[in-house]
Order: sequence, then C-alpha cells, then structure tokens
Amino acid sequence: MGWPVLLSFLSLASSFWLCNGVQEHPNILFLMTDQHRSDVLGVAGNPVAITPNLDRLAKEGVRFTSAYSSTPTCTPARAALLTGLKPWNHGMLGYGNIAKAYAYEMPVALSEAGYTTQSIGKDHFGWNRTDNGGIPHGYQETSLYDGLPGEFDDYDQWFNRNDPHANPMATGLTFNDYRGRAYALPEYYHPTAWVGRNAVEFVSTYNLTKPFMLKVSFHRPHSPYDPPQRIMDLYNQSNMPDPYTGSNWDERYALKFSGEPDPGIWCGDVGIDTVKHSRVAYYGSVTFVDEWIGLILGSLEDRGWLEKTLILFSADHGDMIGDHYHFRKGYPYEGSAHIPMLIRWPDALTESRGGKIAVSRGITCEVPVEIRDIFPTFLDVAGVKPAQQLNGQSLLDLLQGSKSGSSWREWIDLEHDICYNVTNHWNALTDGHTKYIFEAYFPDEQLFDLDNDPHEMKNLAGDPKWQSALVMWRSRLIKQFQEEGRGPDWVSSDGTKLVQRTKGQLYSPKYPKS
Repeated sequence: MGWPVLLSFLSLASSFWLCNGVQEHPNILFLMTDQHRSDVLGVAGNPVAITPNLDRLAKEGVRFTSAYSSTPTCTPARAALLTGLKPWNHGMLGYGNIAKAYAYEMPVALSEAGYTTQSIGKDHFGWNRTDNGGIPHGYQETSLYDGLPGEFDDYDQWFNRNDPHANPMATGLTFNDYRGRAYALPEYYHPTAWVGRNAVEFVSTYNLTKPFMLKVSFHRPHSPYDPPQRIMDLYNQSNMPDPYTGSNWDERYALKFSGEPDPGIWCGDVGIDTVKHSRVAYYGSVTFVDEWIGLILGSLEDRGWLEKTLILFSADHGDMIGDHYHFRKGYPYEGSAHIPMLIRWPDALTESRGGKIAVSRGITCEVPVEIRDIFPTFLDVAGVKPAQQLNGQSLLDLLQGSKSGSSWREWIDLEHDICYNVTNHWNALTDGHTKYIFEAYFPDEQLFDLDNDPHEMKNLAGDPKWQSALVMWRSRLIKQFQEEGRGPDWVSSDGTKLVQRTKGQLYSPKYPKS
C-alpha cells in the first residue's frame, strides 16, 4: 500500500475509555471544506500553500493520497456522506436536490448510538425546517450557512441582526465566480469566521457526558474567493503555480463557454494573470479556513479532549481554478474530483486483544478512498454495525491492516450527469494510478497515467502501448453498469460497448421519491 503496515490497531469502536465514568467512545470532529483541491495543502508537497493546521493533522495521523469525490459537486457528494453509498445506490448522478430523507442516514445512526450530533456550516439540504421533524436529516442541532441565494439561513439571520444595513455580498463576486477579491467587510462578518466561531463555542461550552459528533463544514474555498486582505497579502501572484494547460486534449475548452453571465463561465482562456490572481484568493480562502481549524483544535486541547476525539478532515470536491481551461467542479479531472482526506485518531488509552496499541503517525495511504467511507468509519468509532449494507468501508479497518489487497476496493467509480453544458457528462474509474474516463456525449475515451502524468497532460487512449489497459478499464466500467442493472441506455445489448448518451440522467431508480 506504499506505507508501513500498522501494528494491531485497536478498533476505536470498542472499550475506548471512560470519561468521568460515563463516556465509552471518542468524540468525533468532522472538518469539511467545500471545493478544496487535494494539492492545496503544504503537506501534499505544495510549496506555496499555507496550511499549518491541516499539515499538523496529517503529520499526527494519516493522509489519504487517493481520496476522491465520486460525483464531484456539492449535493451528490453530501448524499454520499449521508448514506455511505455510491452514486447509483443513493440515486444522485449529478447536481440535483438531496432527497428529503434516506432509509439510513449518518446523523440518525450516530444519534441512536448515543452521540450528540451537531452540524455547523454548510449542509446543502435546503432551508426548510419543517422537513424531517424540523431538523435536517437527523442532526439534533444545526447552525447553517449554505451560501445559496434566496435562503435566509442561520448566518443570514445573524448577519441581518448584527448589521441590517450592510450587504453580505459587498465584495461584488458571485457564488460561481472565477475571479477573486479581498473581503470588503470586517472579517468578523465573513462566513468562514462565523462558522469557526460557532465551532469553537460548541467545543468550549459542551457539558454533556455523552460523546459528540460535531460536523464543521466551511463553505470556502468555494467561490466567491474572498479572504481577508491580510490573508491575501500572505501570497504573491508571481509565486502561484501556473494552470495545467496545453495538453493533447484540452484546446477545445479554451473558448469561453457558458450559459451564465461571464463571471460564471465553466471553461475558457481568461488569461494567465487573471487565473493567478484568482488562485491567490483561492489559496487565501484555504488559509483562512486553516486558521480557524487551528482555533478549533486549540479549543479541544483547552478542554483536554484532543486525545479523546477522532478527527477526520475532507472536502466535498475540488476546483479546477483554470486547469485545462476549466473552472469550478463537476469534472472527472484531478482538480475537480481528487480531494484531501486526513484522519487523526486519539491515543489509545486501554489495552485490547492482548497487547498495547502501536500506531504509526505521519504516514500516507495510497489506496482509493471516497466520501462514502466516512459514514461507516464513524459507525466503527461509535461501536455500531451498519443497519444495512453500505458501499463505503471503515477507514479504521484499512488502517489496522484488516483490509488490504483484494479485501479493499481496487478502484473507485466516478460519474456526473450533465453539468453546465450538454457535452459535460461522463463516467470514470481510477485506482489513483490510472484513470479511465468515458465522455458520454461525444463519445470519447480518456486514459491517464497518473503516476507519471499527475496533471493529466497526455490522453493515452489512442496510444497503441496502452490499448490493453484501455480495454481492461472499459470492461470494468461495462461490468459495473451491468451489475447495477443500468440497461441498454448505458451498455450495448451484447454487453461489449459503452453507449453514447446525448441526454442526461440526473437520478437513478434508487433515488428516494418522498
């Protein structure tokens, strides 16, 4: 797996410790960013990114180097988080509405396991407290900021109470803007600061004897890219990495192509200076979030709870920020689908299975993991067996060495229905070393050697030396479609070819209808 085998890692789900004679299982702190690329982390080898607190989590835990978002836009990624299922099974094949309820959901399961469940920040469930018994998808408490026009959520109400005459969008950017600017208001009002303060307050004042599962979901670095000026000043435009363009396949995306006003374009050559300035603001948005993550970790330490809390950090998807002339998300490429994922576990305070726990920290794990793995991981922490079959697997099983090789997935499936333009819908598979993409509209195939071409500059689908690999990956996707029962719109009747699809399919038959 590219990292040392861990020794007899105790399942954190059993006999963990007693806190004041009551708490048997660790707290869970789930930190999440929105639209965060996997490579904008210092610990990932990025010499520009300023992320000391996320780097700390990686150095004190494990960084998963092949973590992906199977359907890399906001709502389907969060459906995977809620359900632990792959796209066909939770039903969202693209950017649609999260169902009002699923048969088995993470917050409900953890609440039933004795956890206090709190969500702060972005859920993207829709702003309607009359659904689901008044609490979105089973969270016992929520303090929400989704960043969606037309929703007067908790942040909007707080902002209006504190400065009713100010414009929260005074910076002048849209929520799908490719441009970047410094935040126009005092940073106290910034959504990142609001989410961070609420999280710090929760940890600082929590006084129940049962463990908590706290989800802290920052809206940024999702556009608008708008960090405070002092954060933008930490970066220099000249030092920003250039976007990856000029491959053997991306020229057709250099033309601006959008059905939205110009700031919302999804592809196009906007010029290197504009891209680099946007990247300064994007990186600054990441750093501002990292700063608040540090304060949240500090509040855990102040309570003496750092070693009584499992911490998992991830993102819902990435952001192309100009790579291959693409912006935003919804693509199979690394900037969009490859996400950061880190896990830090508490010190083991008991003995189990006849021996003291020995855990190596600061390592990387390169097996393919995905957002669907978060739900079963948290169940494992809580000592709960899934009440139904999940497609995700517990990361703790992987870390303790009980899942390896054929017992852990060899590759992960990715897909997205039509997004931005009728030509942009696709299916893909990757094991973190090779990536196969089927572009359904054209139809075209792409094959990338990620080990030697991590920025996807050379499509190898037409290379004679790669034909056997191409056939193998295509066959794997055909087999997946057949096993899922997708039918003749996806696979030819003789089972040998992927079918061209000029029309989309947003939901699978398994999407909950009520």
